Amino acid sequence: MTPLAYVSDEMFLAIHDVVGEFENLSTGDVFILRSSPRGAFYGGLPPGEYRVALAREGYGSKTSRVALGAGDPPQFRLLSDSLYGYMWPKWVRAGEKAEYRVHSVEPYQLTLWRYGLKKEYVRMIGWVDEHGPKANRQVLPDADFTQTGARWNTEGYLAPPLIEAPNRTGLYYLWARTPSGQAFSFPWLVAPAAPEARVAVVASTNTWNAYNNFGGRGNYVNAHRLPARPIVNSRQDLERYTDPTPFGVWKHPDEDYLPLSFDRPEPGNHLFDDPEITAPIQGRIQCGQAPGEWRLYGWLERQRIAYDLYAEAQLHTGALRLDDYRVLVLAVHPEYWTREMYLSVKSWVFERGGRLMYLGGNGLNCEVTLAGDGTMRCLTHLRSLEGELGGRSADGAIVYESRMHRTLESEARLLGVVCTSSGIMTAAPYRVLDAGHWVFHGTGVRDGDLFGEQTLHERIPGGASGHETDKRSPSSPPETRLLAKGINPDDGGSELTLHETASGGAVFAVGSITWVSALFPDPVVSAVTANVIHRFLSDSET
Repeated sequence: MTPLAYVSDEMFLAIHDVVGEFENLSTGDVFILRSSPRGAFYGGLPPGEYRVALAREGYGSKTSRVALGAGDPPQFRLLSDSLYGYMWPKWVRAGEKAEYRVHSVEPYQLTLWRYGLKKEYVRMIGWVDEHGPKANRQVLPDADFTQTGARWNTEGYLAPPLIEAPNRTGLYYLWARTPSGQAFSFPWLVAPAAPEARVAVVASTNTWNAYNNFGGRGNYVNAHRLPARPIVNSRQDLERYTDPTPFGVWKHPDEDYLPLSFDRPEPGNHLFDDPEITAPIQGRIQCGQAPGEWRLYGWLERQRIAYDLYAEAQLHTGALRLDDYRVLVLAVHPEYWTREMYLSVKSWVFERGGRLMYLGGNGLNCEVTLAGDGTMRCLTHLRSLEGELGGRSADGAIVYESRMHRTLESEARLLGVVCTSSGIMTAAPYRVLDAGHWVFHGTGVRDGDLFGEQTLHERIPGGASGHETDKRSPSSPPETRLLAKGINPDDGGSELTLHETASGGAVFAVGSITWVSALFPDPVVSAVTANVIHRFLSDSET
């Protein structure tokens, strides 16, 4: 029997035993159906327009209007009784306004905090409740809303709840807490109204979106599109686990990868247990996203280095004017970049003397496009024959160093390094190879010494060279200088490098996702980073 429709939750997991009241809008006939373990509704309903009311304990009831019998079965989406929230827009300039979009089945308290060296209380937004029962419950759009956005605060909200961004640039978090003890935190990036510092830091907001599976799709789960029916068991149903080829989820042509909207909650950016900045970074995804990047912002403030913080989209649009800054810093895992971002930074470094600090791993590895509707497309197709992180041409003759190499050029031309498969998912200290170089000034290290043994990285513990690691390649500028290398297995250690340009520009690269997580616990990692940023800020040659 062919299903009439399917019903799933916010993660596209099938929901069984949902009661559906199907009212035929032409005849007035009403049919009561229940969903199967696959989330399917079955029944001999005549084709036509229907008003469908859906209900199940633990999920928000809703009413949808659909056409049955024409095309594929409709996909109903119900939102679980969880606590979620996000800001929209997720990044603004100081003084601009944005709305908080929170889903809660209880009243909730909302507070605003700034996350620098210390977690600073900004203000109480207030207790949020409505007179209607459970009126803080949001409604999910049906079908694949990962393409269009969750669009919360649109049904039944006469005016969105707006708050004004503080005057100080930085990473802010809003905390929603309920009387029953639930808590959910979500980030808000505030760029300066006008440049204030000589250092610009770019948060990896494209990467945050690529890893966000809310709605059932990200660039690692159902990357190109949602399946025809909801997921019953991830290990049995998801292409990520059922395709035996390396990176099988990226085997589809670029044009098949549908948009991913930024207009969704980001559970991977939620902070567990309200930690201090020197505490371990909890969470599998959090280590490579905002909670991990926060460690850099706090370290800069401990070093008394002023910085302006931007989202990647602000670099893409030119709202971040590179020529207003002496140093640009990228951190942790800036994997997904637009062509416009890449070419503007490369021009700034090679032609206008810009100085780039790449304090991350597997960065600039995949080209994406950004649209004005708040969506992103990943040009992520990868023909991997032997599990390599780069890829091959269709006939296997051309070896690409990365996905960016396939669509534009290898990021090693700018960064000096590119991520490879060796050393992946391991972590280790670095070994000093050029102790006389100025980056090691004042550290007391000698050639052969190890440093970066301690990090705050819980997902891949073991050292500052880790998680995903970058090395020099044939595309690296010929003057790229190797200063240290991680001792990861299979010669997979990150390569600490520096190269300079004829214009006076320079690029310092650590090639490691776990470097930033070592800034607080490891004095050499901290000293090297400080040496570079102070040298880059000076007017002297690097």
